[in-house]
Amino acid sequence: MSIFDPTVCTLGEGPLWHPERQSLFWFDIIEKRLYGEGQVRQFDEHVSAAGWIDHDRLLIASERQLFTYNLETGAQDHVAPLEAENPVTRSNDGRADPYGGFWIGSMGKQAERGAGAIHRYYRGTVETLFDNITVSNAICFSPDGQFAHYTDTPTRRVMRVSLDAEGWPKGAPEEFVNTSAEKLHPDGAVVDAEGCLWVAQWGASRVARYDTNGDFMGAVSVPARQASCPTFGGPDLSTLYVTSATAGMGDAAGTDDGKTFAIETQARGQREHRVIL
Repeated sequence: MSIFDPTVCTLGEGPLWHPERQSLFWFDIIEKRLYGEGQVRQFDEHVSAAGWIDHDRLLIASERQLFTYNLETGAQDHVAPLEAENPVTRSNDGRADPYGGFWIGSMGKQAERGAGAIHRYYRGTVETLFDNITVSNAICFSPDGQFAHYTDTPTRRVMRVSLDAEGWPKGAPEEFVNTSAEKLHPDGAVVDAEGCLWVAQWGASRVARYDTNGDFMGAVSVPARQASCPTFGGPDLSTLYVTSATAGMGDAAGTDDGKTFAIETQARGQREHRVIL
């Protein structure tokens, strides 16, 4: 394990390994910043997650919209509104799906109960998939494109839902992992090339791995109490990058809380999917 970046984030989130640039990008949602390639990009609204469109452009989710962002020029172009008329909420966890879509969850800025939802952007439109979500997280997809995962963190349950031929949910979501007995809170997650789920567990200083049946396989330690989201990257996709947060910790924050970490693993991640506009 190493510290990939020593910047202390209030709420580090949304790590994205850009496969064409071979670079890691991540957000500090509260501070409205995008980090990556040695740069800090400041926005005027909360930004939380992104998918890659091409070599230079990302699709970024903010508190009010989806927009394209040119990493070279800084140009921004509005794509679609995202709960634009609801001042209570902001975007949170999100990830591109295997079909060229982009799933993005929302939540209340003060974690208001049931204020959030999970939406999908797909080729020009945004559709709401699930509502009555308090803290949306763990959006990720199986390598074969058959399943999506997500969680409402306070429920301590990671859900799995089947997808149709265009990547839309079919049937009702089913419980995949339940951490109630351990009193653990699932946060951001990613699925590796073998279909195993790696999920950050908020407050537990770790990222846990579960097999394709939802059975616990083990965990990697993170030197930050509030690990928030993992993603795989590096030349062979074997490095697990993990963001973390100092939100709510005050003077109790430790030396490494809020930093972004790199952990070498024996696993291999999936190549991050491209968003099709």
